[in-house]
Amino acid sequence: MDVSEAIRSRRSIRRYKAGVKIPKEHFEQILEAAMMAPSGCNMRPWEFAVVEDREILSEIMQIHPYANMLHTASAAIIVCGFPQEESSPAAGLWPQDCGASAAYILLESKGLGYGTCWCGVYPNEDRVEALKNIVDTEGIPFCIIAIGVPNEDPAPRGKYDPKKVKFM
Repeated sequence: MDVSEAIRSRRSIRRYKAGVKIPKEHFEQILEAAMMAPSGCNMRPWEFAVVEDREILSEIMQIHPYANMLHTASAAIIVCGFPQEESSPAAGLWPQDCGASAAYILLESKGLGYGTCWCGVYPNEDRVEALKNIVDTEGIPFCIIAIGVPNEDPAPRGKYDPKKVKFM
């Protein structure tokens, strides 16, 4: 699947085939792609937690009201960011960097035949703190990405809107 096809066919998946195990090699390929994302001054201010444990996924569903798709998803990938020092030229860019990394996760996963759903965490402080404790990180949990084999095929929701484009 080429990039253009992955972009146009990717959907947020909320129903997955339960009990499917994703091979470690696929997670490594997905996370390698995530780490290829651009970042301010190439600081790469991220780390990732891959959660397959059903008890931990249940804990995550309890703290995030929109992450119930984890009930059948194979796993969750938590993208965590690390703010740069104020004196750094990359100060304040970590959310953009993590967003780019998360987008690469979505596209690489699609290319491997998996469905995903991005659930935002940052800047909700309650969710950030609870998730920090669950995944034991010093980073700031930015988002949760559910991943698994899709058990639905939702219609597209986005489309090109020329009214939102200005050529100059």
